[in-house]
Amino acid sequence: MSVVVIIPARYASSRLPGKPLLCETGKPLIQHVVEAVSPSARVDSVVVATDDVRIADAVEAFGGRAVMTRDDHISGTDRLAEAAELLELADNDIVINVQGDEPDFKPQIIDELLDVIETTDAPMGTLCTPLAPELADDPNRVKVVFDGADRAMYFSRAKIPFDRDGAASYFLHLGIYAYRVGFLKKFSQLSPTPTEQSEKLEQLRAIEHGYAIAIKSVDYDGNGIDTPGDYAAFVARVGKSD
Repeated sequence: MSVVVIIPARYASSRLPGKPLLCETGKPLIQHVVEAVSPSARVDSVVVATDDVRIADAVEAFGGRAVMTRDDHISGTDRLAEAAELLELADNDIVINVQGDEPDFKPQIIDELLDVIETTDAPMGTLCTPLAPELADDPNRVKVVFDGADRAMYFSRAKIPFDRDGAASYFLHLGIYAYRVGFLKKFSQLSPTPTEQSEKLEQLRAIEHGYAIAIKSVDYDGNGIDTPGDYAAFVARVGKSD
């Protein structure tokens, strides 16, 4: 059994075009993501899946590995499934999906997710972290509610759960998933679903088709890069290139 991190990366972005190649730190953003996940001793390889030759060239320039995928995928998971096929992964191999705009992931986060997928009968797993109530209104921060068996019930850009009595707890969904390759192939054949299309959250496709998503809450203080302001804050944290 192999463990492969696949990072879907596309050039087009309505909020931040060319995001994977932003390089004010002296490195393209996609390189920061690759370097963040690579130190995990439990990961056998890290691959960027992209439909843009500029991204593939940038990855290869810093010594990374990239595979070219089609440009008509409706979600990152569909791109992931094609990449797994191109890499000829076996059905029992594990694919970790890290978003290409998450440069703050630490190796221990990867390990936490591997513990989830290796100890559950759910076909996919993910992670979340506590979210301060004052941040829960932000639609760029995807919230999740889960049951007592640590199965995700719903993901939303809206503020969930509704805080009727002022005592609600909020959890931020982290942009990372684990799948057995056999399920990843099946997932890519499922039809898109109403809430997936409404929320623009592909993980809802699995729930709406009746598949469980195992979830674990972890300590995490990183930030995804969704807007120019997010990227400016990241540059300020890691240092700006001359």
